[in-house]
Amino acid sequence: MIYHITTKQQWKSAQEKGFFDETSLHTEGFIHNCTDAQVAGVLERFYKGKTDLLLMHIDETKLDAELKYELAPSVNELFPHVFGNINLNAVVKITEI
Repeated sequence: MIYHITTKQQWKSAQEKGFFDETSLHTEGFIHNCTDAQVAGVLERFYKGKTDLLLMHIDETKLDAELKYELAPSVNELFPHVFGNINLNAVVKITEI
């Protein structure tokens, strides 16, 4: 299982489009995700003080797009990156943060 932090509005938009994408897909070529153990750190570093957040639980075996674990040198950890849109049937659960 991998995870992606998003907003309620972004999730609503994904449901309307039929897939989830993110600005980083167009600027960096992939969608940033994290493992269960990395969620707290990602929230602390990038989402501190933000509200209206959701956690997407993604079954990586159901992804249509390629998944690679790549090193984030700033924290010296491997993070899961999805190289394409996230198909909604791969999102097995949504929880509020």
